[in-house]
Amino acid sequence: MLVEILLLLAGLALVVFGADYLVEGASAIARRFGLSEFIIGLTIVGMGTSAPEMVVSFIGAAGGNADISVGNVVGSNIFNTLLILGLTGILLPIAITAENRKKDIPMNIITTALLILLGFKHTILGIGTDGLTRVDAVVLLLLFALYMWQSFHNGSGEEVKADDAKSLKLGWAILMIAGGLAALIFGGNLFVDSATEIARLLGVSDKFIAITILAGGTSLPELATCVTAAAKKKGQLALGNIIGSNIFNVLLILGGSALIHPLSFEDISFVDMGVLLVSALALWTSCLVGKKNVLDRLDGVLLVLIWLAYMAYLIVNL
Repeated sequence: MLVEILLLLAGLALVVFGADYLVEGASAIARRFGLSEFIIGLTIVGMGTSAPEMVVSFIGAAGGNADISVGNVVGSNIFNTLLILGLTGILLPIAITAENRKKDIPMNIITTALLILLGFKHTILGIGTDGLTRVDAVVLLLLFALYMWQSFHNGSGEEVKADDAKSLKLGWAILMIAGGLAALIFGGNLFVDSATEIARLLGVSDKFIAITILAGGTSLPELATCVTAAAKKKGQLALGNIIGSNIFNVLLILGGSALIHPLSFEDISFVDMGVLLVSALALWTSCLVGKKNVLDRLDGVLLVLIWLAYMAYLIVNL
């Protein structure tokens, strides 16, 4: 037990330090190239923190066991929006820009709705079978490529100041990003493995471990990155990280996995997908209620409460 606790603390330390280096490196890249912090969060940070899900899903698909990737992505996206963004909003209210309102948040909703429609096309439309086919995969991947191109094309930030450009050398910034991501991924895996072993030694059931430790563990890099970004008052980077991770998870990870091997939705319920859609819509309503165009502390509390209600539902229905 002592060894597992030490490994748990070591994993947590790696996650904390990795998140700090990742945020600093990503912010430096944004300043140097005149890109907004949101775009850096959406792309480099969002994709990087979703790397564990991508590796697991693609390897599973190649081995003919890709169905687990659907539950992983659905659970991860719910955790990302409701708990991680909720906690971030509580720590630091996040300003929502016009670009976020017009393009990024609607894209998150469209992506979620498209996943539901394609995944349950037989149940909803009476055509084909429920699940993602290779044709569906091509649609998702093309949409991902189009969104990434448009984001970079329209993603210029403020003009770079000379002092900002010289504040951190490009090579060092890239090294910080790479090292931070490596520490996040390795530390996150170490934390999850140790926490799982401790839970089993304490007699906790495998199903409860899957719903809590494993579901949250795959999103640990996003959690650490967003909390660190909030502490450094970089709310747009945190928002970009979550929206980027969610879109990346659905369009690229599920699209890529389904292209390798068609995915079944047999183990996914309408309740799960409904909560996923509610989480995407809840982010959009934060633009309209309370402090307009701000994900404020009240919005954050509401997101966390929805997540707690969903967790209670899952536990009751174990």
